[in-house]
Amino acid sequence: QVQLVESGGGLVQNGGSLRLSCAASGNIASISAMGWYRQTPGKQRELVATITSGGTTNYSDSVKGRFTLSRDNAKNTVYLQMNSLKPEDTAVYYCNAEGRLGSSGLVLDSWGQGTQVTVSS
Repeated sequence: QVQLVESGGGLVQNGGSLRLSCAASGNIASISAMGWYRQTPGKQRELVATITSGGTTNYSDSVKGRFTLSRDNAKNTVYLQMNSLKPEDTAVYYCNAEGRLGSSGLVLDSWGQGTQVTVSS
């Protein structure tokens, strides 16, 4: 079993900053990529940013230049630094990890429980 534990969400004013963390643990052989997605009521979950084990990042156009995703491979943890936050960034943010499970070698594709980010105008 794999667990993703998210932290760092909350309420912040327009233009403020927050840092989200996501730590993966459990029966993990390898993690090829981790990332963050977000969802608002009535809308589909959308990509925020992803990072591979080699450090290659991918950002949605809406957060480029404002958000920075980093990764500690030894800890299976990713950090999303969110600066210059806007009200439209308000959403539930979900962490995702992709890779291989430890015992079986089966595909790992796991999600966290979500953390609320609210940006007030």
